[in-house]
Amino acid sequence: MKKTVLLHRGRKNEENFQIVSVNGRSWKIMKGAQVDVPDYVSEVLENRRMMQEEARRYVDRMAD
Repeated sequence: MKKTVLLHRGRKNEENFQIVSVNGRSWKIMKGAQVDVPDYVSEVLENRRMMQEEARRYVDRMAD
């Protein structure tokens, strides 16, 4: 099953794509464009987003 994902563009010094690997297969996903990917790739990207948010919250707690 496929899902459409949209990765936000990064800063000028960042790559304009994100590489996702699952079970030995890799996808090069362009930032700033809607891309159809398998649902498990979408899940990896969602887990990445959640972990980044958790890391930001942790850093904020430690800075207080």
